[in-house]
Amino acid sequence: MRSYRLRLATIILFLSDLVILFLITALAVIIRDITPVIIPSYPVFTRDISYAWWFFPVWLTILAYEGAYTRRFTLWDEVKLLWKAAFFSTLAILTIVFLGQIGLSVSRTVVVLIGALSLVLFPVLRLSLKRRLVRAGLLRRRVLILGANETGVLALRALRGEPNLGYEVVGFLDDASTTARTCIEGVKVHRRLDQVERYLAACNIHDVVIALPDRDRDMLNALVTRLQHKAASVLYFPGYSGIAVMGTEIRHFFHDQAFALEIKNNLAEPLNIYTKKAFDLAVGLMLFLLLAVPLAVISLLIMATSPGPAIYRQQRAGKNGNPFLCYKFRTMYRDADERVKDILAADVKAREEWEKFRKFKDDPRITPFGRFLRETSLDELPQIINVLRGEMSLVGPRPVTREEIELYYKDSADLCYSVLPGITGLWQVSGRSNTSYDYRIMLDSWYVRNWNLWLDIVILIKTVHVVINKEGAR
Repeated sequence: MRSYRLRLATIILFLSDLVILFLITALAVIIRDITPVIIPSYPVFTRDISYAWWFFPVWLTILAYEGAYTRRFTLWDEVKLLWKAAFFSTLAILTIVFLGQIGLSVSRTVVVLIGALSLVLFPVLRLSLKRRLVRAGLLRRRVLILGANETGVLALRALRGEPNLGYEVVGFLDDASTTARTCIEGVKVHRRLDQVERYLAACNIHDVVIALPDRDRDMLNALVTRLQHKAASVLYFPGYSGIAVMGTEIRHFFHDQAFALEIKNNLAEPLNIYTKKAFDLAVGLMLFLLLAVPLAVISLLIMATSPGPAIYRQQRAGKNGNPFLCYKFRTMYRDADERVKDILAADVKAREEWEKFRKFKDDPRITPFGRFLRETSLDELPQIINVLRGEMSLVGPRPVTREEIELYYKDSADLCYSVLPGITGLWQVSGRSNTSYDYRIMLDSWYVRNWNLWLDIVILIKTVHVVINKEGAR
């Protein structure tokens, strides 16, 4: 029954991908057909959609090769897979058109439009269907966690935090002498770890998570050997988090039957540094051109609603601690610095809040229009100029003052500011003002250790969602 449901879900996914591709192709053809109406100089292409039949095998082959029907992905890893498939499918089709010299019978505009539309429509439609398949039980996998400890709780929260994987934790298993818990966050704790095979058979378990970092190495080796061929997969949680994981590779040493994790310093590679700079300049310039008029309008409104300049400039610590002037729209009254000193001197609770967050929940220094700018994060827009000047990045650690670095960052300062600070970052998409200052520093450190271009793209996309929903804004 278990394998039947999974096979049925795979077939449904395959057929749905075929339908999604057909709909995207049809939309691309419609856009191509109406383009000459909008732009009279654009050439007319009269062939119907039938010439595109061979596009579908190319797309589906690349999707299958990337593991779209055999592997499980977190949400953003699946989006990455679909974008990668869109790029290589478009490239493959254009290559076939060029080498086969069939450009007269195939619209290259349609090919490019299919690829471009797929970047948005394919993830939205496919992930929506997968959520429904998980809810229906077809893509759901029952998981048993070995270890009712802190690492086991970490594993539970990690699996629950990625519903796209389809994992359903049905229980914990541990020795009675190790834990006295009977339930962890709504999941029952069972005893007799030595009877794990019996639980697998009785409870129809697909996958096993081993969360026993404090156990003897020989015991863990024996446990993995016993379970490897009795479960579909075994996931091992080593019991620590926060280290670099993106770009980390496993190195095998077959002679000694050993392996090691190679943790790379991605931002030490010259190619990665230039790639990030090129991405910042290209996207920053595009945003500046698109937002030039709104920037001017906001500037006029600021000066009309409160006396003072539209742009507020403050010295911040940049890469390697080098100071620069960070631009923001002015959201406070002119005498803001004097006001904060008075508040901290008179109100103990306000002082405690300031020490923890470096902000006030209800800040009396902020103007009415400034409050709107902060709630919508529009006050950060002038930092695009800092990006174009090479002083900031689109994504990176928060640009902070030298005082904040000395008070709070301490040993993390060298790591966090070995790169350019960013307009947005992990802090902004992880609760923003609702998080403590120490947690922000931890997020900045994690970002620097795990940087890659895809991480920047994901953070930028999530920033748009956070800003629209005003999550954690102050």
